[in-house]
Amino acid sequence: MGDTLRVVLVDDHSIFRSGLRADLDPSVEIVGEAADVAGAVAAIAELQPDVVLLDVHLPGAADAGIPDASGGEAVLRRSSPLAPQTRFLALSVSDAAEDVVRVIRAGARGYITKGSSGDEVSRAVHAVAGGDAVFSPRLAGFVLDAFGAVAGETATANDELDRLSAREQEVMRLIARGYAYKEVAAELFISNKTVETHVSAVLRKLQLSSRYELTAWASERRLL
Repeated sequence: MGDTLRVVLVDDHSIFRSGLRADLDPSVEIVGEAADVAGAVAAIAELQPDVVLLDVHLPGAADAGIPDASGGEAVLRRSSPLAPQTRFLALSVSDAAEDVVRVIRAGARGYITKGSSGDEVSRAVHAVAGGDAVFSPRLAGFVLDAFGAVAGETATANDELDRLSAREQEVMRLIARGYAYKEVAAELFISNKTVETHVSAVLRKLQLSSRYELTAWASERRLL
């Protein structure tokens, strides 16, 4: 996945931290861990990581002087000025719209759920480090609605869709909904290699660079 990224992992469950550390790609190096707001702020300020993997519901917000915020929000507010080059990726069991929107407003560059695989988390870390915004596909709509997308907006991109074949449109919708390549292959009775070929064609024709951008593109146009 390219250069090794330095990551601080913030979660109050040690078993989850251990499991995730073991599942991440070797290009993602965990250089520090924390279990509460104070520990997270200290570790981030000292280590200046590329990315922070941040649990949303973390203890210690009140002790940090931000009692009305979630633990994840408190870490973002306290740490962002101390580590201006660091990017934050929220990682939570919650897929509630309120949790997603609040942590993004506080400065996170993405939000994925803890149901994500180690490979998915690793790819998301690299995407966020590279400047992309990353969301689990089912969460993208919350963000678009909260930050200006018009509710009930219908797809206005017929000219863009016309660039895609019928099969490419099928693959596009499944990938944008978060299906893995092997799940798309099983759904459409085609090979994994054929799925990869279609995805490459879709991204090229729509001038997108990743499946995360594809999810945002499709959600904005109400194509999911």
